[in-house]
Amino acid sequence: MTAEFPDWMIPPRPSGWEADDLDHLPQAPRHTELIDGALIFMMSPQRSWHSRLVENLTFALRQAAPEGFETEREMTVRLDKKSRPEPDVLVTTAAYDPDRTWYAPADIALVIEVVSEESADRDRSLKPFKYAQAKIPHFWRIEDEAGSPTVHSYELDPMTSTYVATGIHRDRLKVPVPFPLDIDLNTLVPAT
Repeated sequence: MTAEFPDWMIPPRPSGWEADDLDHLPQAPRHTELIDGALIFMMSPQRSWHSRLVENLTFALRQAAPEGFETEREMTVRLDKKSRPEPDVLVTTAAYDPDRTWYAPADIALVIEVVSEESADRDRSLKPFKYAQAKIPHFWRIEDEAGSPTVHSYELDPMTSTYVATGIHRDRLKVPVPFPLDIDLNTLVPAT
């Protein structure tokens, strides 16, 4: 017995899906990503912890960002012709455009992935690798440690096009880049 796929799930060309195809897939589930030409669907329900952390961090970054920086949540980044991942939060230097559906790597100052069980491997290995190859200067990975957020911060080494760890932040996130920031991490999610 073979599974039948709806027509919209069949790539429009033999070489597979391309980044611009995401804008023409209204039937695809929300938060569909494209990684190396493969559609990635977020199938598991999002945990409340994850949702609140993303929402509150987005607000905190918007409040702290100086002029010339914008913060977005759940917007895709067009890394190349075959990859368009959707970080949980990003900080960009591009001007606000209400019709925008993606950002270019050159316009990104920081990408943030909040690790969930479903996306753990992608958030910890594949996405950071791809973001670094696209020369995005800063990457943060946020882990749930017994209900508290722990931020692993990285900066791009331009010589090797890889990320170098700059810190592990528990309780307080205090960093000088991409702009000076001081956040009490315990305020981002309710205590359990």
